[in-house]
Amino acid sequence: MAELRDPGTAAGAGVLEKRLACRSREEFARDVWARTALLTRGASDFSDLFSADAVDELISRRGLRTPFLRVAKDGSTLPESSFTAPGGVGATISDQLDDTAVWRAFADGATLVLQALQRTWEPVADFSSGLSAELGHPVQANAYVTPPQSRGFDAHYDVHDVFIVQIEGTKRWLVHEPVHPDPLRDQPWTDHRSAVTEAAKGKAYIDTVLGPGDTLYLPRGWLHAARAQGEVSIHLTFGIHCWTRYALAEHLAQAALALLREDPRMRTSLPLGAEPPAGDIGFVRERLLDAVAEADPTPSFCRARRSQGRPAPLGPLAQLAAVDGLLPTSAVRLRGALEARLVGSRLTTRVGWLDLPRSDLRAVSRLLAGDVRTAGDLGLALAERLLRAGVLVPAGQ
Repeated sequence: MAELRDPGTAAGAGVLEKRLACRSREEFARDVWARTALLTRGASDFSDLFSADAVDELISRRGLRTPFLRVAKDGSTLPESSFTAPGGVGATISDQLDDTAVWRAFADGATLVLQALQRTWEPVADFSSGLSAELGHPVQANAYVTPPQSRGFDAHYDVHDVFIVQIEGTKRWLVHEPVHPDPLRDQPWTDHRSAVTEAAKGKAYIDTVLGPGDTLYLPRGWLHAARAQGEVSIHLTFGIHCWTRYALAEHLAQAALALLREDPRMRTSLPLGAEPPAGDIGFVRERLLDAVAEADPTPSFCRARRSQGRPAPLGPLAQLAAVDGLLPTSAVRLRGALEARLVGSRLTTRVGWLDLPRSDLRAVSRLLAGDVRTAGDLGLALAERLLRAGVLVPAGQ
């Protein structure tokens, strides 16, 4: 059977066109993606995603720990010990946020960086999941809360693409073209500190003030610095951790080496001596090229992609109730952001894999195609198995 995949993974939710760039996915891919910065005025009303009240709730009532918050001032990150404290009775941890210390740092001009909001704030989590599905790359969301006339970080570049979404207040952005285009994840801006500093002195590619509803897309490597204006600024950044051809090459090399492990000639010892003989180098090069031509990096690449994201939330109690009360009329659906694929008789997902009997393949194919509404559509035994595996969830969850 040919490979089938959850269509929701590819289709996405249209957030790119409707709320971020005001361009279709096709137009964005052709004209903007990984090529140039893009400023979009009045892209959307983002008050449903985040707010000042959300900042206060996360810091004062959610019991967050580091590294869910960073605090920065004048280009430097403050030590975690300066804004954390023990959790108190019943919480045997020492690094929960101390809201009083956070307030004092903020009042003194520090920027608050709430990290990984895709794990802690549901509206941002849902938005991030939709954007990731549409782009096909993992997405992380941070919030930057900056006091008036303050800046958090000097000019720098990121090793991931970003969408900047202004929520409240205004912030002036200076954007410069890259000094090191398309940096890999292990090529931070500090490797090019002097070039970044020098380039930031030149004329900006974009010099603008973002207001609520404005967005700014920056490919990785583009230099940027920002300063709040006359009021508190809150903006979100959606960091897109792009898969690259280099990453694909890494998986191809791994697949090729796995093939060479099974070649008895490659496992033989080299002759005695300090240097490998030229003949052996030539033989290994030839065999490696053959293995690269034969190797298929797709399985390991797909596994790595799945590991970089998380499936939609699953409530254990609702799941147990669904299993215990399962009827042919029970409404069910495929769990969101699962990256489900059926290859042959194996269903692979972000929560593991299942080998299926031939009799279940047609029903699972219908599930991946979105053609299943009730447990009876699948068959009760298969529906229960998929519920217990966390692949299927009750439709109301």
